[in-house]
Amino acid sequence: MRVLLIEDDSAIAAGILDALRRSGFDAAHAATGAEGLAAVEAGTTEVVLLDLGLPDIDGVEVCRRIRATSTLPVIVVSARDDELDRVLALEMGADDYLVKPFGFRELAARIRAVMRRVTQEAAGDDASSARTLGALILDPRSRRVSLRGNAVHMTAKEFELLEYLTSDPGAVMRRGDILRDVWGTSWYGTTKTLDAHVAAIRKKLGDPAWIEAVRGIGFRFEALL
Repeated sequence: MRVLLIEDDSAIAAGILDALRRSGFDAAHAATGAEGLAAVEAGTTEVVLLDLGLPDIDGVEVCRRIRATSTLPVIVVSARDDELDRVLALEMGADDYLVKPFGFRELAARIRAVMRRVTQEAAGDDASSARTLGALILDPRSRRVSLRGNAVHMTAKEFELLEYLTSDPGAVMRRGDILRDVWGTSWYGTTKTLDAHVAAIRKKLGDPAWIEAVRGIGFRFEALL
């Protein structure tokens, strides 16, 4: 997996690049926004790690320009921890936001999580990728859900959560993993939001047995007829 780091601080860049390479990633570096955009345009990058405090172009603008022409995953890695910065970057198309300083194992996990989502979405380009789970059909391509032939309206986050839970029916999904992979760094609250979304999905599906709570761990999706 080829990762492009856009970071102007050479010392920070050296540490991140070394950690990425030790984790098995093919890592490249750009010291300015212009260099980063040129590297993205070259077409060899699979994931972008983007600092916001660049010397020539603000990182949020770099993110906007990348997103204007590409679906390339972008993870912001920045010392800016203000909520407004996080929200703005995410609204400009960033897939995740990690505040410095951070652990390199967490960074590697975030990269892999983003790539899993991208892979699932790419698979959804094929209509045959629609999942049939008992009486439930979930189509990642059209983001539609139907139950026994009837359409079920889901909010964007409800759909993402249901898509995540149905990616491995019968498996127990841990709360921390769900919050990390579905909510990402745009969520900084308690796990009550997860419970609320699970409750909403259960209500829409008409039976709480679709999503089983596993005490002290998380949730398991069960396909019902």
